[in-house]
Amino acid sequence: MTDPLLPGGAIGANPSFFDLVRHARPEALPEALVAPGDLRLPHGTTVLGLKFDEGVIMAGDRRATSGNLVADAKIRKVFAADERSAIAIAGAAGQAIEIVKLFQLELEHYEKITGDRLSLEGKANRLAQMIRGNLPAAMQGLVVVPLFGGFDDRRGEGRIFYYDATGGRWEEDDYQTTGSGGLPAKNSLKKRWRPGLGRAEAIRIAVEALIDASEDDTATGGPDASRGIFPNVVSVTTDGAQDVPEADVAAAVEAVLQEHSA
Repeated sequence: MTDPLLPGGAIGANPSFFDLVRHARPEALPEALVAPGDLRLPHGTTVLGLKFDEGVIMAGDRRATSGNLVADAKIRKVFAADERSAIAIAGAAGQAIEIVKLFQLELEHYEKITGDRLSLEGKANRLAQMIRGNLPAAMQGLVVVPLFGGFDDRRGEGRIFYYDATGGRWEEDDYQTTGSGGLPAKNSLKKRWRPGLGRAEAIRIAVEALIDASEDDTATGGPDASRGIFPNVVSVTTDGAQDVPEADVAAAVEAVLQEHSA
């Protein structure tokens, strides 16, 4: 069978944008440009996802670190992947953001070429393939380990997927975390999460988990109201993937801090 991306192949026969770029412009793909060693690159730290009664909440702190330094105090770590899904990044920040952009284009390209949208399971599998393609860079220290979540129209519920650096993919039934503060964040979710959470309570629980992580992990940034730094939160429901307004996140932060100080 003729490869549609090789000379003589039918143009547009392959709906994968990733494959198109890999064949036509491989230099445009994210790749490790330096050997491992003393170069310190910004790393994203703690992100999490949890289910609630209408879908999923994805959230992340705002700090990126470079060794023992704060490289960026306001980095964005949670993005809408398309109308029905979101991706949260941890690991080498530059490499992770490039993979997010490529993944967003991949989903858009697939929909334009086929006239249909990938299932949530298909999106999760495609992201796993892209992470697997990043393995050579990961072996050089540019590890990217995201969380992926969305609303599954076929099942009528939110779903969360997590990965390892080799592209291994698993599904989580309730909640999941990754990054340097993943363990304290997960311990916090373990205490607070329950089935059937409402949206407001789910946001508050996500924010509390990130605050708890920041108290145990120096690479995780806590909220700073004086500088307007609050967690980045995205909700995915039947209404689509939407950024939670900063005012709602700030209110959740204030409620958690008041409870902690009581």
